[in-house]
Amino acid sequence: MGIPADDVVLIQQGNSPHGPTIITVNCPDKSGLGCDLCRIILEFGLHITRAGYQLQHSNFLRLDWDSLKNRLLSVSPPCLTPLYHDQKLNGSSAAPSVYLLKFCCVDRKGLLHDVTELLTELEFTIQRLKVMTTPDGKVVDLFFITDGRELLHTKKRRDDTCGYLCDVFREYCIGCELQLAGPECDNQRNFSSLLNVAVAEELFSCELSGKESCMQTLRTATTSPEKAIVTVDNLLSPAHTLLQIQCVDQKGLFYDILRTSKDLNIKVAYGRFSSSIKGYRNMDLFFQQRDGKKILDPKLLEKFCSRLKEEMLHPLRVIITNRGPDTELLVANPVELCGKGRPRVFYDVTLALKKLGICIFSAEIGRHSTQDRQWEVYRFLLVENGEFPLTSGQARNQMADRIRRTLMDW
Repeated sequence: MGIPADDVVLIQQGNSPHGPTIITVNCPDKSGLGCDLCRIILEFGLHITRAGYQLQHSNFLRLDWDSLKNRLLSVSPPCLTPLYHDQKLNGSSAAPSVYLLKFCCVDRKGLLHDVTELLTELEFTIQRLKVMTTPDGKVVDLFFITDGRELLHTKKRRDDTCGYLCDVFREYCIGCELQLAGPECDNQRNFSSLLNVAVAEELFSCELSGKESCMQTLRTATTSPEKAIVTVDNLLSPAHTLLQIQCVDQKGLFYDILRTSKDLNIKVAYGRFSSSIKGYRNMDLFFQQRDGKKILDPKLLEKFCSRLKEEMLHPLRVIITNRGPDTELLVANPVELCGKGRPRVFYDVTLALKKLGICIFSAEIGRHSTQDRQWEVYRFLLVENGEFPLTSGQARNQMADRIRRTLMDW
C-alpha cells in the first residue's frame, strides 16, 4: 500500500536546544539518494553526528524544520501510491529557474556576508555573483540565485525577499530588484583561461605522497591515523566491498564520501559510523557497483580509494596570491557530475573574512575544468587590513589557515 507522505521523512527533535535531532527517511532507493539527502542537510547548516541521520545544528541561523522536511521529500522517490504522494514534492529533474537579485547598498565591513546570511536563511543558493565596489563607497551586488523552496516564480516570494532585505539593511539599502535572469546566466563563467598557470597548478593539483597511500590490507591497519586511512576488504562479504575509513572529522565529510561514490557510479548498500572521538571518525561502509556486484576491478577500486582519500585530506583548496597590485583569495571545490557545487562555501568564506575584519572589494563565482573533473572557484579581491597586512607572507598563511578552519570545522 506504500508509505503515507507524512511518514517518508520523520524528524524527532532533541530534548534540549543543543541535543541531537534524529531524521529518518523511509523510501525506495535510487541512484545517489544518500548524496542528495546529505547535500540538503549540509545546505541547512546541520552536522551529521551518527548514521541514521542524527543531526546537530551548528550555527545561529533560524532553521525551518518543515521546510527541511519538504526538501528531503523532494529528492525521495515516491512510495508507489498515488493516494498519499504529492507530485509537487517529487517534481521533474529539470534544473530550477535562475533569478537575478540586484542589490545596491552603502558599503561597510561584513556587508557581503550579512547579505549572504540572509539569502541562506531564505533557502536561496547562489549560483553566480558579481560584486563591485564603486569609488563613492557604494556596493552593487548581482546574485544569480535558485530557490530551494521553488517559489520565486510567485510575486509574493519576490516581494517578500526584497522587502526583507530592505527592512534589515534599512538606511544602508539603496535599491533591491529581483527578476528572472536572462540568457547571461545560462553558462557559469569559465575561469580556466583567466587563472595564472602556476596558481592553477598549485590550486588544483594535489598529488598524494607515498606516506598517504590510499589502500592498506585490512589486517595490518592497527595504528591510529594521523589524517586518513582507507582499508579494503573484499573477502568478508560475498556481495559487497567493505571499506573501513578512519579520518579527521570535518564539515561535510559524509557528503564528500557519498558524492565521490555517486560520481563513480558506486552505491553504499549499508554501513555504520561512530560519533567523533577526539576529532576522528571511524566508518564501516559496504559498497556495490550499480550491477549489484562488489568492486573487483583493481583500477576502479584504486581510483575510488584514491579519490576518497583526496576528498578527506583536501576537500577544499585555498590560495592567497597577487593579482597585479591587488591581493586575490581563491577558494575551489569539486563539482558533482550533475553540475552542483558544494553547499555553503561562499557563506563560510565571507564569514571568515568578516571575523578577520577584512573587506572585500569584489567577488565572483566561476568554473574551472581540469583533466578529470570540474571545479567551482570563488575569487575575492581583498582590501588591506592592519591586523593582517596582505603583503606579509606570514599574515597570508594565517589568513588562509583561518579560512580553511571555518570551511572545515563545525
